[in-house]
Amino acid sequence: MDLLIKKSGKNNFFTTEYLTREAFWNLYKSGCDEHLVLHQLRESGCYVSDLDLVGILEGEIIGHIISSMARVIDQQNKEHEVLCVGPISVSPPYQNKGIGTQLMNYSITEATKLGFKGMILFGNPEYYHRFGFRNAKEFEITTKDSLNFEPFMALELGDKGLMNVTGRFFEDEAFEIKEEQLIEFEKKFPPKEKGKPKIDINI
Repeated sequence: MDLLIKKSGKNNFFTTEYLTREAFWNLYKSGCDEHLVLHQLRESGCYVSDLDLVGILEGEIIGHIISSMARVIDQQNKEHEVLCVGPISVSPPYQNKGIGTQLMNYSITEATKLGFKGMILFGNPEYYHRFGFRNAKEFEITTKDSLNFEPFMALELGDKGLMNVTGRFFEDEAFEIKEEQLIEFEKKFPPKEKGKPKIDINI
């Protein structure tokens, strides 16, 4: 599939937020909040415009991926800058066709060029292992609550980029959602019925 991948622009911010809403609706919870997370990331200090990427097919945006700046804080309270990956979205009619794989590979390449040490995410291990992501425990990186589990993964960029990066991982506050903000944000989109989540992510 001949996918064009390029930086997103303000003129398609709403399009990608709508796409994200469509991709995540009723997937992990009733409704979703990933589209608001995306909106908040773009307004925060953690935003990296070079890693806000769209996938275009025949003039239509069908995929989107974003990575934002995050921190790993070690036992000496030293902060190490890393990337937090996501949300990643593919328009439902184009899912399971390799679009997400192309976006992820492109994003990894661009993040490496920019000199970032590593990328961290929460996701499906079976999917992300193909890109080289491993349980963050292997790098002595935990969640901010000092936990480790298979869906919490890290990818080392460059030559041993995470060698001296250990500690607790903190994503930006933009990932925190307040229900009243979500209710207000939802007014920008067409009404959509909430239903039972398709995937159980209880850890």
